[in-house]
Amino acid sequence: MTVAVVILNWNGKNLLEKFLPSVVAYSQEAQIYIADNASTDNSLAYVSTNYFDSVKIIKNKSNGGYAKGYNEALKQVKTDIYILLNSDVEVSKDWLKPILKQFELESNTAIIQPKILDYKNKAYFEYAGAAGGFIDFLGYPFCRGRIFMSLEKDTHQFDNIIPIFWASGACLCIKSAVYHHLNGFDEDYFAHQEEIDLCWRAHNLGYKAQYVGTSTVYHIGGATLREENPTKTFLNFRNSLYSIVKNVPKRYLFLIVLSRLLLDAIAGLKFIIELRPIHTWAIINAHFSFYSNFSMMAKKRKQSPKKTIHYYKCIGIVWNHFVLGRQTFSSIK
Repeated sequence: MTVAVVILNWNGKNLLEKFLPSVVAYSQEAQIYIADNASTDNSLAYVSTNYFDSVKIIKNKSNGGYAKGYNEALKQVKTDIYILLNSDVEVSKDWLKPILKQFELESNTAIIQPKILDYKNKAYFEYAGAAGGFIDFLGYPFCRGRIFMSLEKDTHQFDNIIPIFWASGACLCIKSAVYHHLNGFDEDYFAHQEEIDLCWRAHNLGYKAQYVGTSTVYHIGGATLREENPTKTFLNFRNSLYSIVKNVPKRYLFLIVLSRLLLDAIAGLKFIIELRPIHTWAIINAHFSFYSNFSMMAKKRKQSPKKTIHYYKCIGIVWNHFVLGRQTFSSIK
């Protein structure tokens, strides 16, 4: 089983200087690639000078974001397993061994995510993926170890191996044959939640995703777009609606879209109360973009006719967390 660790880079010299050394030191099982999205800094010169014998460089013609960046780069990577790793991730010793072992043990496992802890506070789970991703009935994503902004301390409560619904794009391990069968990421997402859509489409085709808690990486988070950036708000709200239209079973679709429109309006009002109107405007723009592209997403829905009805972990994560005050995964009903 051949393996490639592929790190997408865009003007990330500082991140590569900080995090690439651990990847090179602890990824002996893999060939390492830097997929560069037309950077204008000195990041490629840094890689060429310091890692000319251990890291290969793929040059994309433009910055197409996370989705297109990986789609373009992975056309040039011939291997059995892709490990898509953010440039702001530190890996640990022997981190690949449990992942590769799980791929070998279960032939129908197509996607794997390791435990993702916070690089800045390694005792806690990190927002982007934590201990494996799930969604609720309305399509809201959440994780073991992270419910919205409530992060759990890692007390080894999630060191097991379990099925999950989605794996974080911060460290997404996927069989190359499955990735290309799915035609990769949806490039209309640009960035954010495209990994949830990819995993959802994989589930619709009968593939499994797993969380392997015996492998650990540390993610700094927000290095590309920070939480306060309205572009991140725009992409998260719009792309979540995209995934619903593309993947939810027909019997639920109208109810879910209508419910999400109402809840998004409440979220916009919350941002106004918090004196962050720029995020309210981002939600409004997200909806305009969603409406204008609805027919395109509806066409993509038809390309994957099978829809699994067993996609959700709970009925309402918003209700559980914001109304009932539940902060941890184990308390969610």
